[in-house]
Amino acid sequence: MRTRRWLAIAALLAGYFFVTNEQEAYAMHIMEGFLPAKWALFWWGLFLPFFLVGLRRLVRTLKEHPEQKLLMALAGAFTFVLSALKIPSVTGSSSHPTGIGFGAALFGPWVMVVIGTMVLLFQALLLAHGGLTTLGANALSMAVVGPLVAFTVYQLHRRRFVSQRMALFLAACLSDLATYVTTSVQLALAFPAPEGGVLASFLKFAGIFAITQVPLAVTEGILTVMVWNWLASYQASPLFQREKGA
Repeated sequence: MRTRRWLAIAALLAGYFFVTNEQEAYAMHIMEGFLPAKWALFWWGLFLPFFLVGLRRLVRTLKEHPEQKLLMALAGAFTFVLSALKIPSVTGSSSHPTGIGFGAALFGPWVMVVIGTMVLLFQALLLAHGGLTTLGANALSMAVVGPLVAFTVYQLHRRRFVSQRMALFLAACLSDLATYVTTSVQLALAFPAPEGGVLASFLKFAGIFAITQVPLAVTEGILTVMVWNWLASYQASPLFQREKGA
């Protein structure tokens, strides 16, 4: 019941951001039609194998643990709400959290490849945040690189290098930053600078977004730990119980 209440709150917040989403800025979700066709196709081709593997893992997980459906929905809602935020940056650009680290710590990276992709698809269709032609590029950065980084960092806890909450904080924070670094690379490859080429373009894109993204990543890490603690306090899933015993 408490988890359903949280999902209802998340849905209301998502609706709020839908209503208040007034313009498509030069955002980190690469907008529709912004990438040249060859690069849009390239990122789609690179992304699809990850999505197919993730889809198989998701189906297998749901067959083995059908009780996790509601918690997966919560992870999806958390990702949707956070990544729908658009914080203005310099030169008319914007940044936003990703919310990927939470689900990656719970279910591993492959499940979040599918959930993250669905989040990006709904945002492109409902919020005009991102696009369909650029979905491959956006999904590769946020739904592939982000979860893989988050899950890898979270293993620090399992190896007893840091506490669970510190590992979760680092996973959420670094997966956020990794997403933005990947997107900066994608933009730099598509639009190399006349002087300095791809490297100069990458430094420009990354520098623009870093102004707001670094503090956003830290904030996302703190928020992710808070949500994790809230769920763990109610023992919302056996996943948390196993973590406590680990």
